Amino acid sequence: MPTDMHEAFLANYRWLARYNRWFNERLYDACEALPDEERRRDRGAFFGSVHGTLNHLVWGDKLWLARFAAQGTTFASLPSGLLAVPPGAVHATVLHDEWSALRSDRSSLDVAIEAWTLEMPTDWPLRTMRYANTKGVAREHPMWQALTHFFNHQAHHRGQVTTLLAQAGIDPGLTDAIALAGR
Repeated sequence: MPTDMHEAFLANYRWLARYNRWFNERLYDACEALPDEERRRDRGAFFGSVHGTLNHLVWGDKLWLARFAAQGTTFASLPSGLLAVPPGAVHATVLHDEWSALRSDRSSLDVAIEAWTLEMPTDWPLRTMRYANTKGVAREHPMWQALTHFFNHQAHHRGQVTTLLAQAGIDPGLTDAIALAGR
């Protein structure tokens, strides 16, 4: 594969990282329009509440980023302290009970994700990723598939949060990825 195709591959993930941060900033701003008890109210989503769903996204990002960091390439943007979760944490674990701590961790992760995509070696998305899933089952597939899942997982659950916000009468505003293209 020519180098320019490798660079185009990386450019896509860098753009998704920018979109991720842009969307999360807008989403967290919209969430601030809800009182804390409303952010925590079980609204029937996979993780119950807005707060629970956003905690899940932080947990998922830390899990995947730790997996990426364990693939043999050192990334200064992914320090172990940033990626740490409590022992035994699972997909529904509330990592941050306090809103301000959740928002701060999200912001730190988003900055790190953007920096990480800038650090990636040109051929990194084409390498093979090996890890064990949360049930301990060994997995192996092209890195680009895991990267695509990583960003798609965020979009999936952010979409749930925008629905919960809309049901609560909060408009998160424009969230389309293409809206970022002109920025």
